[in-house]
Amino acid sequence: MTLDGLRRRTRVTVSALRRLFGGLGTAVLALPVLLWLLVVAVASLGGIGLFFAPSAAQTVRAVADRERARLSRWGPEILGPGPLPPSLRAWRDPSLWREVAWLAEHATLGFLISLFGLTVPLSALQDVTYPLWWSRASPESAPGLVFWSVHTQLDALLVALYGVAWVVIGIAVAPWLARAQAGPGRRLLAPPPGTDLSLRIVELTATRAAALDAHAAELRRIERSLHDGAQNRLVAVSVLLGAARRAVARDPATATEVLDRAQEAAEQALAELRTVVRGILPPVLDGRGLDAALAGLAADCAVPCRLDVDLPTRCAASVEATAYFVVAEALTNITKHSGATSARVTARIENQRLRLSIEDDGHGGADENGGSGITGIRRRVEAYDGSLILTSPAGGPTTLRVELPCGS
Repeated sequence: MTLDGLRRRTRVTVSALRRLFGGLGTAVLALPVLLWLLVVAVASLGGIGLFFAPSAAQTVRAVADRERARLSRWGPEILGPGPLPPSLRAWRDPSLWREVAWLAEHATLGFLISLFGLTVPLSALQDVTYPLWWSRASPESAPGLVFWSVHTQLDALLVALYGVAWVVIGIAVAPWLARAQAGPGRRLLAPPPGTDLSLRIVELTATRAAALDAHAAELRRIERSLHDGAQNRLVAVSVLLGAARRAVARDPATATEVLDRAQEAAEQALAELRTVVRGILPPVLDGRGLDAALAGLAADCAVPCRLDVDLPTRCAASVEATAYFVVAEALTNITKHSGATSARVTARIENQRLRLSIEDDGHGGADENGGSGITGIRRRVEAYDGSLILTSPAGGPTTLRVELPCGS
């Protein structure tokens, strides 16, 4: 084998081992989900499990989406069916039952394939290096895949040759094992043959257009804030400095007063610039995370606001920025329109999704088409394949629930 061929074979083997390692990770997730699904199924016979069936469906979909994302990184993209309804109707989705079949296979056979594919090279490496440390090992013990006792240096060298043979076998079968481990996922998690993907394509096109519209609206807001605020302040500073320069010689007292006004205008311009910068991406969000940024929003809200946050890990920066925008806009709506005396913001990460809930005790009746800003929030959320549910009966209370995929 040439040097280029050896390098190519090494890259193929390393890629296969990485895929097996990633598959082992999703298999470890799939195993407890499968057990939980069996518990819910048994409990449903007595009616109790029906209360947990919607959350079980959401959990299955979350693990399946994680596997779709993993497989898409190593081959053709697998398009997911989208979010499930938060009710028992989720189990009417045929794609969910295909995901359950994949879950059962991946948590058992897929787990064993990944474990075997990763154990063989590790054990073979232990065998190859055995002559270096065999004298410190117990005479009755045998390393790795060796099934005989080792008593002499010659025996240790035979173990090394045995390990080389297993290295060759591992290099040969690793790509095949990776394909075998990923096969059921590509077969069961992909849309069935003949599936009409036009609605999903239309949905993705619409969310992309919404993301572009939201981006354009954000640029217009920033431009308007700079033009109407900071720019006018800076123009005033320039005018006042010119007046002060002309007044210095003939009326120093007036010049001092004008300079004071110029300094005040400059400070106001700086404050407005800071406000614009915080609106683009708050520094606290980048430095201390979403929990600290939400704490700042709750503290600045004119309506007393309680915060309940449990975010053990960080999401992607774009997801955190969207969540910050959602909460900021929702709290602004509460202050302006709800007549509420208290509000509450809840943030959780569950099943690889960031779940936000913003509640208030106001008079309710919030209308998404009534210019309350809910439409803008929905566009931002759906641009990240998230979901938004608004509940606002007349008389209140109002609850805004948002889910975003917590990608990294």
